Amino acid sequence: VQLQASGGGLVQPGGSLRLSCAASGRSFSTYNMAWFRQAPGKEREFVARISRSGGTYYSDSVKGRFTIARDNAKNTVYLQMNSLKSEDTAVYFCAAGSASVNLAEAFGSWGQGTQVTVSS
Repeated sequence: VQLQASGGGLVQPGGSLRLSCAASGRSFSTYNMAWFRQAPGKEREFVARISRSGGTYYSDSVKGRFTIARDNAKNTVYLQMNSLKSEDTAVYFCAAGSASVNLAEAFGSWGQGTQVTVSS
């Protein structure tokens, strides 16, 4: 599956953004989908995951502020980000995989990344 992420940008602290990730192919509904992020000088970290059945999982740092959702009819996964903080600044990547874990190594397909900058 090929993935195309979009929706990043510059936002003030406390603001909101919605990221989208469009997938090609007919088997989108069979994948677990996730968002990861990577800040400068840091390792890629898990943000959120949504299973094939719609179950959602979040890192502690974004729980209560971010929401992951999927629309299988549109082959798209979303990440709604509210109450953004400066520490959320990173390149955000969407990923698709078969395993039900939150590890980057378990995801075989990746989008190109979209920059999110939270700054006043």
